[in-house]
Amino acid sequence: MKISEKIAARSPDSPPFFTFEFFPPKTDQGFENLLSRIGRLNTLNPLAVSITWGAGGSTRGRSIELAGLTQAEYNVDTILHLTCTNMEEGSIDSALHDAKTRGIQNILALRGDSPRGDEYWIPTDPRFNHAIDLVKHIRSKPEFSDFCVGVAAYPDGHPESETDEEGELEYLKQKVDAGAEFIFTQLFYDVDGFLNWQKKVKAKGIQVPIIPGIMPIQTYASFLRLTKLCGTKVPHSVMSDLVPIRHDDQKVKDYGVELAIKMIHRLTTEGKVPGVHFCTLNLEKSVQRVIEGLGWASGQKLANRLIAETPGTIIHPSTPVSELVITPHSATDTAKNQLAATASIESEAGKGELNNAATWDDFPNGRFGDFKSPAYGDPNPWGSSQISRNQVLSQWGNPTTSDDLTSIFLRYLNSKLPTTPFSPQPLSPESLMIFQHLEKLTRHSWWTVGSQPAVNGAESTNEVVGWGPKGGYVYQKCFVEFFVEESDVESIEKKVRDEGGGWVDYFAGNLKGDFKTNTSEGGRDAVTWGVFPGQEIAQSTIIEKESFLAWKDEAFGIWAEWGSFYPPESPQRRLLDAVREKRWLVTIIHHDFQDSSALWKFLFEGDHPLVA
Repeated sequence: MKISEKIAARSPDSPPFFTFEFFPPKTDQGFENLLSRIGRLNTLNPLAVSITWGAGGSTRGRSIELAGLTQAEYNVDTILHLTCTNMEEGSIDSALHDAKTRGIQNILALRGDSPRGDEYWIPTDPRFNHAIDLVKHIRSKPEFSDFCVGVAAYPDGHPESETDEEGELEYLKQKVDAGAEFIFTQLFYDVDGFLNWQKKVKAKGIQVPIIPGIMPIQTYASFLRLTKLCGTKVPHSVMSDLVPIRHDDQKVKDYGVELAIKMIHRLTTEGKVPGVHFCTLNLEKSVQRVIEGLGWASGQKLANRLIAETPGTIIHPSTPVSELVITPHSATDTAKNQLAATASIESEAGKGELNNAATWDDFPNGRFGDFKSPAYGDPNPWGSSQISRNQVLSQWGNPTTSDDLTSIFLRYLNSKLPTTPFSPQPLSPESLMIFQHLEKLTRHSWWTVGSQPAVNGAESTNEVVGWGPKGGYVYQKCFVEFFVEESDVESIEKKVRDEGGGWVDYFAGNLKGDFKTNTSEGGRDAVTWGVFPGQEIAQSTIIEKESFLAWKDEAFGIWAEWGSFYPPESPQRRLLDAVREKRWLVTIIHHDFQDSSALWKFLFEGDHPLVA
């Protein structure tokens, strides 16, 4: 059913609705486990779910497959995100036909990646430069007349906009006039700012439903990354609340739930919004808790109505309503406790997993989390790019030689550059613990893009390496990853075989799909774990073949994106393309976490030092 029709059919006294947003996981097992997660969340009775679309159609196949499955298997109306810039000619119509075949009636029309530079950028399909082009295209085709089309809006301002707020409002009005029937907003945390923006939108004559985007804070690091990526304004009060608890993941998550509940209460009472759109990041517990905290869970509504309407119901006055209601959250916890006593029962993720399927990725950990997790990966909301043209030219300039690239990575290590294409944040204090070793590798033209020091039982409250609840201890194996020439891979392979002594594992891959490792098939390296009071051991960072290959594909994609900012056949483009085609990505792990220098001794010492 069309979302616009479902909203219009709601009675004035209907409670607010909610929708869920998911992104296609990068691994097959993550994809399968996401389907189970969507099934559990679907019991909360969302108005619809939406499926994101990777920049330039990079997740096209998985996005359409996932949207089709949610539509068919769970009988929930599905909104397929669709970006239009940098898409191959004809692929828009193909995607729309695929969506229609799968019974999908709702499209969120987005621009996606911005042009790299007008002086040389040529649209892949000249019909599509902006979201309004996609809206007009869908409305102009009789075969697509059944689609309900929505568009995006940005209460805090579009991060790449070159116009003022009035210009953005005018553009939003044009998208609605072109045929958009609903509006999803980008995530925000400034409710006052949204309410002021909402008044201006209505004053502009825009009458279609405006559905605010809500993203419960999951971890402090992901909050900082996503708000920066989306250009989100963060109220001072939120930051002042978060900073003191930033190292306690559970407290941050609890605060995120409480904040979302407060925001939504204001939005639905003061702003009179008809519903909200949850950006889930493919996680479920926080969203469940928010919905239950608002009293919107289906089980709560039913129980409260039965209590009110059933004559002769005897309930002790002191009995909390929460004890009378079975919510998805409480049901999950009950099931978890029961299953814990039955070791032979196999969860959806596989027998012997450390955590229950609903909660095992409660604390997302970026690209080296568990590859089976639905939340595995590094999603960019709404098909956006993490790199801007201004950032490329102002920070990384015009590299034309390998030495120029070495200089960029060295300047980053020495805090003279705030970012690289592979590191969107300044060098972390944790990396400073192994700075001299990273610098030595980089000077050797082994460009480091990821690493962590060895840690043997640091307190979970440690300012540099701590994470998780208080009273715990955290551990890390040292690893480093870098880009090298093929001949260097052969040297690494030989040294691991001759001098590794079983303590060293490596993974290496290139753009063509060649792959090397000394690990056994199915081998998994837990390189970060924590021990906390009253909890199972938590493995927050795991490196294995599947996660490495997923990251490898993304990493070589970053080289391609970096190169796309320079004109074709320019020295800069030729250099970056050559690096992408010839270099290998390598990850090396040393298992002796009790010796903080073990990995570096292996790399720099011994019979055949890899780096002098």
